[in-house]
Amino acid sequence: MKSPLKRLLWVVVLLVVGTATLLSAGVESGKPAPDFTFTDLAGKTRKLSDFRGKVVVLEWLNPACPYVVRHYRSGNMQSTQTVAAADGAVWLQVNSTAMGDLDPEKSVEWQKKQGVVATAYIRDQSGKLGRLFGAQTTPHCFVIGRDGTLAYQGAIDDQSQATQANTPAAHNYVKAALAALKAGQSVEKATTQPYGCGVKYGDGS
Repeated sequence: MKSPLKRLLWVVVLLVVGTATLLSAGVESGKPAPDFTFTDLAGKTRKLSDFRGKVVVLEWLNPACPYVVRHYRSGNMQSTQTVAAADGAVWLQVNSTAMGDLDPEKSVEWQKKQGVVATAYIRDQSGKLGRLFGAQTTPHCFVIGRDGTLAYQGAIDDQSQATQANTPAAHNYVKAALAALKAGQSVEKATTQPYGCGVKYGDGS
């Protein structure tokens, strides 16, 4: 018979595993991306399905996250956004981190300061959208094909420990996915392990 302490430890382990599974549960690559409605910083309400026929990139971010800071200070994220925009892709930034949320005015200021090239910025204050896709870290990127299928999800590149100086030289998974879709090919690596700061979801979801 297990002691009360052992039973308690097992309950804690199950709760931790269950929570991790819940947060990592999202959309499988190769499957249709779920539709969702959002309101941008200008107060305009739109849906993901409004962009059907275009490639859509979702970028989870937290302006205070050191990994996000590195990718913006190095110009790597803006470079990736520019490549996407040049091909007519839609780029949606999503902030689901309760502790890293900025009000609309400060979010716009942050975008301008960083030279962001994006279609919209979504304040996912409830964490609903983040949980829907299983966003785990900042950055965490998702690329949706023109047909609405999730073509790629995971890290922006293959160098989680890169310095700011050599970040642009890393293999960029998002750019590779965009290039494959542009050429009408399947994405070679459809899923990779995201890295960065964990998304700190609030309690109101």
